[in-house]
Amino acid sequence: MIEKVATIKAPAFNRLTLPHLTNRDKALISCLLSIFFFAALFWSAKLIGDSGLNVDFLHRKLAPSLAYPFGTDWLGRDMLTRTVLGLCRSLAIGLLAALCSSVISIIVGISCATLGKKVDNIFSMLIDVIMSTPHLVLLILVSFALGGGAKGVIIAVAVSHWPRLARIIRAEVLQLRKAQYVMLSQKLGKSPAWIAIHHMVPHLIPQFMIGLILMFPHAILHAAGLTFLGFGLSPHNPSIGILLSESMRHLSTGYWWLAILPGLSLVFTVKLFDLLGNSLRTLLEPKTRQV
Repeated sequence: MIEKVATIKAPAFNRLTLPHLTNRDKALISCLLSIFFFAALFWSAKLIGDSGLNVDFLHRKLAPSLAYPFGTDWLGRDMLTRTVLGLCRSLAIGLLAALCSSVISIIVGISCATLGKKVDNIFSMLIDVIMSTPHLVLLILVSFALGGGAKGVIIAVAVSHWPRLARIIRAEVLQLRKAQYVMLSQKLGKSPAWIAIHHMVPHLIPQFMIGLILMFPHAILHAAGLTFLGFGLSPHNPSIGILLSESMRHLSTGYWWLAILPGLSLVFTVKLFDLLGNSLRTLLEPKTRQV
């Protein structure tokens, strides 16, 4: 009798459990949480303003507390305010650099696949040269030649990060050109522009978006690295690279929060963008979006 009752109640208990989340559901939740974090970050920066950047020698070099969660620096400035504003500035520069690099990638990738073998060989040789050059060396050379600043950082990152995505887009276009529906459209007399708009672009947009999001973390890190080495942004405006560069001289005296907390914030932001890119790939790729 007891066994029968147990077997009857078991299905009722299973109906009360939470439904199983698919990979698409998890990816969608990750995207929403990531977007919410970045929206909250920019909203916090707008709300805080420049109030925490004022010099206050009475509250200099304070350890993290409830009043100052990230502590204060050697001039009494709130490190939380500087970190939030620095992250927003780094994100803006990384977005512009990644967007410029992605546009270069899609132009070069389509040109390699459609403009003949000579153009393909020239761009392939250029891609090999850029990918064989160490990123940091190329970034420093371009940024130094342009005089540093935000413009130098954006151009340096954009020039050095486009080859990988260009190769992916080139391979995608070459594969699409051999597809049966594209060849059928050509036999039916459709123009190359019509084929590009109706057949090429819908397949390239997901690759472009995923490549843009995944390029974003690299752009942020390299922009911060250039600023840390002194080839990037001006020290008058807060950025993560400047915060890390300024804090190096104070680490030996025990003021660990000047570098650790901004550095962890940068790592967390970069990993969150990486999670956002992988989640978008799961949602957009045909192989994984139905799982």
